[in-house]
Amino acid sequence: MALQSRLFKDDKKLQECLIRDSAHVTPGSSGDHVSRIQTALALLDDARIEQSETLTKKYGPSTANAVLSYKQRRKIINFSYQTRADNIVGKMTIAALDKEVVKLERTSPVKDIECQFGQQ
Repeated sequence: MALQSRLFKDDKKLQECLIRDSAHVTPGSSGDHVSRIQTALALLDDARIEQSETLTKKYGPSTANAVLSYKQRRKIINFSYQTRADNIVGKMTIAALDKEVVKLERTSPVKDIECQFGQQ
C-alpha cells in the first residue's frame, strides 16, 4: 500500500522507501525526502533537529538521533535481523511515520498542518 499522508504521498523517494530495502533513508542522505522526515519527527515527537540540517535537508547526526528516538519509543525493530532499534528510515519506520502523520492531519486543522509542512 502506498503512503497516504499529504506530507509523504507525493514524494517518490519515500514511496520507494516503503517497498524497497535498497531505498532506505540513511545518515548522509539529503533532499526533500529528508526534509519531510524531519518535519514529521518535529510534529510527532517535538524532535529538535539542528538548523544546519533542516536548512540543507541533510540527514545528519541530530536527524539520526531523532529517528532512533522515534523508533525506540515505538519499539520499531525488525526482529528477523535486529535486537534493537537503529537510526535508519526503512519500510517499517516510514509506514509508522505515515500512519501517525495521517492521524495528525485528520485531527488538526488543515490550514495549521499545511503551514507546518511548508505548503502555504
